[in-house]
Formats: sequence, C-alpha cells, structure tokens
Amino acid sequence: MDPELLARIIERRAELDELEEELAKELAKVRAERDELAVAERVLERVSEQLADERASAAPASGQVGGRTVMLIPHRAPDVEENALPPDYQRLLAVVRQAAGPVMARQVGETLGVDVSVRSKLEPLRGKLVRLTDRGWLRKMPDGRFTTRQ
Repeated sequence: MDPELLARIIERRAELDELEEELAKELAKVRAERDELAVAERVLERVSEQLADERASAAPASGQVGGRTVMLIPHRAPDVEENALPPDYQRLLAVVRQAAGPVMARQVGETLGVDVSVRSKLEPLRGKLVRLTDRGWLRKMPDGRFTTRQ
C-alpha cells in the first residue's frame, strides 16, 4: 500500500473526526436552546392567558409571586369599577377622595387608625398608595402627596 495515500487517508479521517466532534457540540447547543425556547413559549402562553383572564374579570384576582399568593390590583379603565379593588384599597381611595386636597401617606394612615409613628406600619400603606398610583387610580404629586384622578 502507498504510504503517502495512507497518510492522507489518516489525516482526512482525523479532520472528519474533529469536524464530527464540533458538529456534535453545536447540535447539543441548538437542542438546548430549542428546549429553552419551548419553555419560554409555554411561560408566555400562561402569562398571556393569565393577563386575558385578569382583564376579563372585574373581581380582584390573585396571582403567584415567589410562591406566595398576592392580590393583583387592576389598572383603572372605563370598564373597571372601583369595587374591583380589594376592600382595603377601596378604603384608601375613599380616604384620599374625602380629603380637602392632596394628602400624605401619614395623613391617610392617621385617618385609618394606623400607628404612623411606626415606620413598619406606614411603609406598607405608602406602598399600597403607590400601587394605586401606578395602576391609574391615584395621582402622586411631586412633593409626595396623593390625590384622586379626575
């Protein structure tokens, strides 16, 4: 057998083995990415369904965040009534609405009987007021006071 021809065959086989190994690695990456996309697609479908259900429902809905059930506050819209909010959020709106003008979170807390001297009791209240602001139910003034939307 021709030694030169045999050397070329061995060299080509080594090239093909190397190429096969690279292609196998690429194929593994493609399959992994395809699996990730399938998971992302399922998550997107679930989130879309959940959002559609939330929009269709006038009652407050609960959802899961970090494994905990939380109350979802709907965005203000012409077809969403105030009674779609959880009762404690309805009370907050009522207090802000009854005030003579824009109010601080501390004033809302005092009206509701919250011990506003304790920061750990005032901050959740402020968070709820901000959440109502983010959803379009209230308006936050530059000085931090809250007022109703017209």
